[in-house]
Amino acid sequence: MFGIDRLRRRLPTKVAALLVAVPVIGAASMAVAGQIASPSSVQVTNLLKTRLPKTPLTQVNCEKVHGLCEVTAGANLFYVDADARYLIIGRVYDMETRQDLTAARLLEINPDMLVGGAAKANAAAAEGGGEPEGAMPAAKGRVEKTSLPARPAVLSLDSLPKDGAIVWGNPSGQTVTVFTDFRCGYCRALTNVLRSMNVRVVERPISVLGSRDIADRVYCAKNREEALHAAYAGEPFKGGASCDTSGLDANEAFAHKHGLSGTPVIVRSDGAMLEGYRPKEFLQSWIKGGRS
Repeated sequence: MFGIDRLRRRLPTKVAALLVAVPVIGAASMAVAGQIASPSSVQVTNLLKTRLPKTPLTQVNCEKVHGLCEVTAGANLFYVDADARYLIIGRVYDMETRQDLTAARLLEINPDMLVGGAAKANAAAAEGGGEPEGAMPAAKGRVEKTSLPARPAVLSLDSLPKDGAIVWGNPSGQTVTVFTDFRCGYCRALTNVLRSMNVRVVERPISVLGSRDIADRVYCAKNREEALHAAYAGEPFKGGASCDTSGLDANEAFAHKHGLSGTPVIVRSDGAMLEGYRPKEFLQSWIKGGRS
């Protein structure tokens, strides 16, 4: 018997994913597949305690990913089959919603892994520390540890012009302003979460990771919302003719003035500010605390 950390050390460091195919032939096989699709979390937990006795399990969830059980053990995340025989270390990607389910879950488990706006992650990068296991790629070295300014807990947006904003979501929902970068993986994850919420999003692109060319094209597109989501998904989109992008310049100047050196930065309607990605459950509660 051995723990998950030991197993990780025995695997190649560049393991990206493991694809599991389950053939389904005939009525009998379909019945077996139905059992695999709905394994018991309690049963799997008991099996894992026997097979991984040195791994302290935090949670086993067999409902999130069809046919697999998601297992969290502290800051680690992996998957097993219904019999807890096959252990899968890698990423699960939903091709219909185009979301990296593993990355989103890792962010929920490890909020300190936030890159861009998260000072702790930036400081670790400046010190040359390794990237947290399972995290999305960070832009290492962009913010020096000694240059991280103190940022206000409340951020007034009154000095920003109306231009430079890409507004999308529910027009009658509560408003949340987000400073983002189209090359920021956490911004992409946050956008996917906000799309599932009943909110009005005022997105203000800033070029932390050299994405100003993308921001210009999205802002000048005929349908900015459609172009914005296509840009995050890495899909081609049709940008419009050149347009006045001085509003984007204003976003950059505002971010520089207030020390917003990373993304995403989330600002509530009352000015309360958060740096970095947050999961849906947290955001729903936090946004309700603002003005209507």
